[in-house]
Amino acid sequence: MKKVLFTATIDSHILNFHIPYLKWFKEQGYEVHVASNGEEKIPFVDVKHNILFERSPYSIKNINAYITLKKVIEQNDFNIIHCNTPIGGVLTRLAARKVRSMGTKVIYTAHGFHFYKGASLINWTVYYLIEKWLAKYTDCLITINEEDYIRCTNNKFKAKSIKIVNGIGIDLNKFQNQTLVKKTELRKKYGYREDDFILIYVAELSYRKHQDLIIDAVNLLSRKIPNIKLLIVGSGKLSQQYVKQVNKLNLQENVHFLGYRKDIECLMNMSDIAVSSSRQEGLPVNVMEAMATGLPIVVTDVRGNRDLVHNGENGYVVDIEDVEMFSSSLESLYRSEDLRKEFGEKSLELIKIYSLENVMKEMKKNYEECMN
Repeated sequence: MKKVLFTATIDSHILNFHIPYLKWFKEQGYEVHVASNGEEKIPFVDVKHNILFERSPYSIKNINAYITLKKVIEQNDFNIIHCNTPIGGVLTRLAARKVRSMGTKVIYTAHGFHFYKGASLINWTVYYLIEKWLAKYTDCLITINEEDYIRCTNNKFKAKSIKIVNGIGIDLNKFQNQTLVKKTELRKKYGYREDDFILIYVAELSYRKHQDLIIDAVNLLSRKIPNIKLLIVGSGKLSQQYVKQVNKLNLQENVHFLGYRKDIECLMNMSDIAVSSSRQEGLPVNVMEAMATGLPIVVTDVRGNRDLVHNGENGYVVDIEDVEMFSSSLESLYRSEDLRKEFGEKSLELIKIYSLENVMKEMKKNYEECMN
């Protein structure tokens, strides 16, 4: 029986992004293996290897993870190994060098390199050099945004092939544009008024996601738009810091922390605008979900965000630290229902190429080409 191995640092990455691909390999007659840190039950997996990866590149524990993974790879006759996440990608390609010379194909998806325009010098020094070196141990290097793809091709990364695909695929059946009646019903259910102006940001509460910028923008707008509501959906290390910021600015009525949620599609459907103030992205799922819901979007000008949001077409793209421009962009959309509708319709048009159906077609083609 043919075998495929998927690797990632943690189980949740596989669960969030790769279930459709595990299912496809299973349907093609493969024995499906997954190697990641955790003991979750993952659908369509025949063998789960719990590898104690650490996300930090400096953790000495990754030496043991490498040794364990190398044994798994060399004790199984894998036809394809598909690695993901920075640490998972590094350790897997190192561990697979021997079997790759014997015919195993190695695919690596870069879900957003840690070296990018605006990244720190240490990121460029460490991650760029490692990724360029490891490219020669890669049969197919898959990027998900234009900046990463251009950098790999222009800087002559020596993977056998370099591809760009439209992310991991968004389920357009799950995130759908709803009628005004449905929107009103959802607001009533969640305790919001019909005339509230609702913004939504779904992301980990962290420095990288930069929620403080949105909070400051809402602060500038709270007097002009007293019915403005910002829904901050997610959890993270900086949650208390952001709560303190909201309390200091007396924005408790305007900014609501909802924590981790499983009803994102409902929250999106009752919102007016989706926002992202991120400092770094690969190809953000939260923005794709908002587009599939038919929302206009205001985002910061970073890789991934600008792949999805076309300035002046389905939203606005503003500089990373420009609070005034962020708030004025939101105000422009608040003042014009027609503009919100126009941008939302464009979002629905643009998201089609990022659908799970289209991305699955691209990935199937990549898998088949890699095996030939």
